[in-house]
Amino acid sequence: MVAFIKQEALEKAREIKVKADEEFNIEKAKIVRQESLNIEAVFERKMKQAEVQKKIAQSNHINKARLRVLQERQQSLDTLFEATREKIFEVSSDEEKYATLLEGLILQGAYSLMEREVSLRCREADVEAVQFAAERASQKYQEVMKAETSFTISEDYLPASSAGGIVLTALQGRIVVDNTLEARLNIVKEEMLPQIRVTLFGHSPNRKFFN
Repeated sequence: MVAFIKQEALEKAREIKVKADEEFNIEKAKIVRQESLNIEAVFERKMKQAEVQKKIAQSNHINKARLRVLQERQQSLDTLFEATREKIFEVSSDEEKYATLLEGLILQGAYSLMEREVSLRCREADVEAVQFAAERASQKYQEVMKAETSFTISEDYLPASSAGGIVLTALQGRIVVDNTLEARLNIVKEEMLPQIRVTLFGHSPNRKFFN
């Protein structure tokens, strides 16, 4: 009887041990699987964060490079216009061409004003040339517009430091057309800047339409 009870106890102990080992292995497998999933999730999250940081760094680098390019382009444009501004001071040195230019500037201003009496401001050194140009412009204006306009030269001269050209006024100075060479250069700078950019740097690679 004692041997039977002892044998029964051993078998029962083995069953308990086998069941405990089985439950332990199942629980262990669950824990390992869960931790593996957690590790994979953390790794994936860190990979995504690293990818985001990489893209941010690339974007910052591209933006800085683009900004440097734009700064260099603007510097080139500034240098170009500064050189052009220096060149316009040489225009009046060719008297024949300058006289033709003055006539054109006076005529263009007169067409803009459409007034019978127009005052002209010029450099004191240009008075004689402006008088001659005004006479020719008055004749052409009358031929085209079938109306007369008279030009008077103001004694309020443009500064000697000016590159030249004309400022036309009418209605006692209430209407002004600035046709000095500096003003015309600024107009060209504003209106032709897109074309100048294309000529110097080409079309933007990001631009798809040109109309």
